[in-house]
Amino acid sequence: MLGAVTTGRSTRLRTRLVLLVVGLGVLAAIVAVATIVVPLLRPPGPRPAFQLPVACGETWQLGTYPGHDDFDVDLFPTEGKAWGRPVLASYGGTVAIAGINGTLGGRTPENPDGPRGQGGGYWVTIDHGRKWETQYLHLLEPPMVREGDRVERGQQIGRVGSTGNSGAPHLHYEQRRGWEKVETYFDSVPSGITTDDREYTTTRKSNNC
Repeated sequence: MLGAVTTGRSTRLRTRLVLLVVGLGVLAAIVAVATIVVPLLRPPGPRPAFQLPVACGETWQLGTYPGHDDFDVDLFPTEGKAWGRPVLASYGGTVAIAGINGTLGGRTPENPDGPRGQGGGYWVTIDHGRKWETQYLHLLEPPMVREGDRVERGQQIGRVGSTGNSGAPHLHYEQRRGWEKVETYFDSVPSGITTDDREYTTTRKSNNC
C-alpha cells in the first residue's frame, strides 16, 4: 500500500510539473507574439522633418511620368552632371536595406547608353522609426552604408547613378508611412508630386545642411 501511495504522489507531481512547463511555454509565446504584433498595430508617428536627399544649397528638379507609380519622385540636378553626385540621408535612422534590387545593368559614366538592368539597382532603405521609411534607388555603386548602420540626417549614403531599370542618371526617391508610399515632404513642405497620371516637374532647393 505504501508503495502505491508513493507512486500516485509521484505521478501527480510529474503531471503538475508538465502543466507548469506547458503553461510557462504558452505564456512566453504570448509575450513574444505581443512584442511583435503590438508595435505593428500602433499607428504611424508624426512625419519626420525630411530634407531633400542632396547637398545643401543645391537646386534639383523633382518629377514623375505616366507609369512611374503614385508618389515616386525622380530627382535631377538643375546644374551640372548627375553622375556621382552625393546622395544624403533625408533624416536620421537605421539602415534597413543596403544592396541590390533586381539587376544592375551596364549603364556607367563611361558607358551611359549601356544595357538597362531591372528594378532599383543599388539601393538603400532607411528606417526612421514610428513606421516611417525612405528609399533611395539607382545608386552608382555599392552603398556607403550597411544594414544596421545608424545614419544621421545629411550623411552621405551613396552616389547618383543609373543602375537597375534606369534610362539616365538620377535618384529615385520615396517616403513611406506604415509601408505605404505617401507624398514626399521636404523641409515640412509637400513636394506636389502625387499621381503619375501625366509628366510634370517642380524644383526645390535643398536645406539638408
